[in-house]
Amino acid sequence: MFKEYYADLHIHIGRTLSGRAVKITGSRNLTFARILETASARKGLDIIGIIDCQSPDVIEEMSNMIEQGELEELAEGGLRFQKTIVIPGSEIEIYDSNCQGPIHVLAYFPTLMKMKEFSDWMHKHMKNIHLSSQRIYCDGRTLQQKVYEIGGLFIPAHVFTPFKSLFGKGVHRSMTEVFDPQLIDAIELGLSSDTEMVSGIRELQQYTFVTNSDAHSLGKIAREYQKLRLKQPNFSELKKALHEWEGRTIVANYGLNPLLGKYHQTVCAKCGEQLKTDATSCTVCDSKQIIKGVATRIKELSEPIVHGRERPPYIHQVPLEFIPGLGPKTMERLIEAFGTEMAILHRVTVEQLEQIVPHKIAKMIDLARTGQLGIAVGGGGVYGKVEIEQNNN
Repeated sequence: MFKEYYADLHIHIGRTLSGRAVKITGSRNLTFARILETASARKGLDIIGIIDCQSPDVIEEMSNMIEQGELEELAEGGLRFQKTIVIPGSEIEIYDSNCQGPIHVLAYFPTLMKMKEFSDWMHKHMKNIHLSSQRIYCDGRTLQQKVYEIGGLFIPAHVFTPFKSLFGKGVHRSMTEVFDPQLIDAIELGLSSDTEMVSGIRELQQYTFVTNSDAHSLGKIAREYQKLRLKQPNFSELKKALHEWEGRTIVANYGLNPLLGKYHQTVCAKCGEQLKTDATSCTVCDSKQIIKGVATRIKELSEPIVHGRERPPYIHQVPLEFIPGLGPKTMERLIEAFGTEMAILHRVTVEQLEQIVPHKIAKMIDLARTGQLGIAVGGGGVYGKVEIEQNNN
């Protein structure tokens, strides 16, 4: 029998248990253990992908937790922590002779042993295996082949963001310039795009889309995620869902309205002025340092497609922490009453919310989870914002 599960497959590790940096820009309290606790008890996620598990220190932490009975390896792949399944993974930076700029990709593995095998192999092609998102000194196809040889999954990451992505800077017109298209399991859209925006890109028609948080702090976990239809939460079932095999599938993507994404709009890198899509210089300071927005880049890659792939709905949600007036104390009352953020976003009625918080906040939460809040557009590395005045009318 199929059931529905919530999954966020792109969560970073900020520090190891000993305090050693993994993702330098990640929060210090973003440790492997804290991620597990937050994702399971607070967020209510069923599956998480932790994508800095190539670090030898993290591998050691996972091994110790297995020995102590805190993690359980599943026969079908994945590691169980309480009610949440961990899919160990790694984010890797490619910059080979075919690349005109760095590209980030995600690789996932079914077991700790497979993850360690991949880490040992990468160590020979990388300067610092301990850090997240490090450059690997081999070409993209060689990396793909190794991931598949070990039995992993390969997903290009946040493919339209201006920096460190497959399409972002405008230098690649096709993924075939860098990758073997047959060795790609899904495409990660990134925070500044959604399914409808990219529906006109022909070579992406064959892939499922995933929406993930790319969390650099505990609070950002599950700001984007997907609902999966599986028989059980594990690695094998996840792979089937990404390929829509045997009834497994992605039921819905949940993500930020692209206007909230920090790279949605084209802006001037020097003064931050939002610019027209075809601008070559800033209309305010005359700088030619232009950061091309995701919306502009997607239009460059798109063409009319008459019979496109049928896809699951992409549901715009504003994360609870973005909601004006919903501070930490109010959030704690909601968690205490309803258990997890997934419960608040998907199962709790407005009437139930109003028993815990004022009507105004309950109404804002309801608008947030259905994508009806007013948005001020983001760009140039600055997130968009919820417009309080518009939503009070």
